Amino acid sequence: MNAGTQPAGYDSIITFLETTLPFSELERQSLVRLARTCLVDFFPAGTRLLRRGVSEVDGLYLVQKGAIRLFLEDEGVLMDIRTDGASLGALSLFNGEKAAMDAETVEDTFIIKIPRERFFEAVHLNPAIPRFYLKSFADTFLSKAFEEMRCKTQPAHEDHSLHLFSNPVGGLVTREPVSVPFGLSIQAAAKEMIRHNTGSLLFREPSGEICGIITDTDLRKAMALGLDLQAPAETVMTTPVESIDAGAVCFDALLTMMSKNIHHLVVKSNNKLLGVISSHDIMLLQGRSPMSVFREIASRTTIAGLYPLHDSITPVIRTLVQQGAKAGNITRMIAILNDQIMSKLLDLMLRELGPPPVKFCLLLMGSEGRREQTFATDQDNALVTDNCSVDFLDRAAETYFSAFTERMVAHLINCGFPRCPGNMMASNPAWRGSLDTWKGRINTWTATPEPERVLASSVFFDFRGVYGHKDLAENLRQHVTNACAGKDLFLRYLAADCLNAKPPLTFFKNFMVEKDGAHKNTLDIKTRGLLPFMDFARVMALYHGIRETSTLGRLELLHQEGHLSRDLFHEAREAFEFLLHSRLMHQLEQMEQGITPDNRLDPGNLSSLEKRTLREAFGVTTALHGVLREVFRLNMA
Repeated sequence: MNAGTQPAGYDSIITFLETTLPFSELERQSLVRLARTCLVDFFPAGTRLLRRGVSEVDGLYLVQKGAIRLFLEDEGVLMDIRTDGASLGALSLFNGEKAAMDAETVEDTFIIKIPRERFFEAVHLNPAIPRFYLKSFADTFLSKAFEEMRCKTQPAHEDHSLHLFSNPVGGLVTREPVSVPFGLSIQAAAKEMIRHNTGSLLFREPSGEICGIITDTDLRKAMALGLDLQAPAETVMTTPVESIDAGAVCFDALLTMMSKNIHHLVVKSNNKLLGVISSHDIMLLQGRSPMSVFREIASRTTIAGLYPLHDSITPVIRTLVQQGAKAGNITRMIAILNDQIMSKLLDLMLRELGPPPVKFCLLLMGSEGRREQTFATDQDNALVTDNCSVDFLDRAAETYFSAFTERMVAHLINCGFPRCPGNMMASNPAWRGSLDTWKGRINTWTATPEPERVLASSVFFDFRGVYGHKDLAENLRQHVTNACAGKDLFLRYLAADCLNAKPPLTFFKNFMVEKDGAHKNTLDIKTRGLLPFMDFARVMALYHGIRETSTLGRLELLHQEGHLSRDLFHEAREAFEFLLHSRLMHQLEQMEQGITPDNRLDPGNLSSLEKRTLREAFGVTTALHGVLREVFRLNMA
């Protein structure tokens, strides 16, 4: 270090350490004691600080203001740029080795140095310090950053106990399950339920395996339908029985119930049956729960009655954020509730219009197809119909679905789903058609990649069936997998397009924001932050024949199948979760202020930790692009 190194004013050092991990985790007394040992120095741009394999690292260097480049001089490789709040030298200190990289200032830089002896004193007294420096990005920043964001939505007077995310499902079981042999009549099953004062009854095979469940709702339906009470109970029982592990948190049980539209789950521990829980048990954990909104949607009998229900989702999401939910779980919940609104709407529309002339399936695309909707989600839908062998049926289907989709889009707008600016909706004839018509479009997209076709395929290839005959959607998904197999030109085009989405960071890792206009000082967190992860996961999934549509699900499968390293998978997953959470929090704050939600995030409104984490999350994009260059042999900058 510079011979002119001098102790600085302690207050400025304390202020810096208080906002810099891991020292911000220290108790005040420890932090003040550490600050008194620090030295501050100034280095002009171009000053060599460390030489790889030569320099002894005699302390931890913290960048107070400025920028340092880490590089391998012999190989001519730039490894990293460290800016305000970053550090260098920690791993060399822990390993007792000389500098692992060359380090040089790239602009005038102020450095706070913690001498080696004082650093290790702090390490021995505070386990948080070695944990910080020896863990990955995912472990280092994210849990703390998520907690900061959660606290922003937490009113000071409220005492949330994180019931959904801390309580294990096993804690809801209050009694042993009631099971009976397979073969009872409906009446006998009802008597057993009365005798045991239970709302559900499990049926077991002679082997002891549980094969079905009957609930009080099933019995009421049997009575309403006038079924013979001496008929076998299996005529109304549900099979197979869905189960969940006792150690799972209650939120997982809630997601399972809502996604499968069931109200009871068998709870097991080490394959041993513990009991049965109901949706009512979960609703008792909190007041306005997602399940209550789910039931409210199901109870509506008119289309107009669905219009205001989208607004009910916002307070539920706020509660989930306050209770510590990650963005991936929250967007899955939003998707389930939105799916329920759409399904109920189409049920009511079919009652009005009558049955369609052919089978059909409504497809959701884009963020809806990936189950990554937030509060600002446009309609992205398409329609696939069964093939018609008779001309008049084909014409009848076109007439019917033209009117059907126009009404559907209008009703969805009233339900809170804005029209797609690009007109990628089933009301547009280009986004509906028979199974064979869609297969022809897919073949064209993959055979001759052009900008418009690549855009269309990028939106469409995230589709999933949400309503109707979902076997049509499955057939189409298999065709996508087959059509992309061996289409190297198409996939290389998609991969090359991914590389155009650069992270919004300057060379010195400052945020690249709009300089003027309505969006001054903001960046688009969706297109500049999330899109590179979505595009990477999509093209890699298509290349490897993975049928999953969600970004996190695709990353998981890519890792499981050996196409993505463990470390990069974990960093990509956590970075994507953080970016998605940042977008969700931004939109939640806007909605509560009566502002139409958008994707324009102002980094200036973030805490130091959130800014640091956001930079690290953006930086993961570079590693993902490296994978694409290697897999698709894209030797470009």
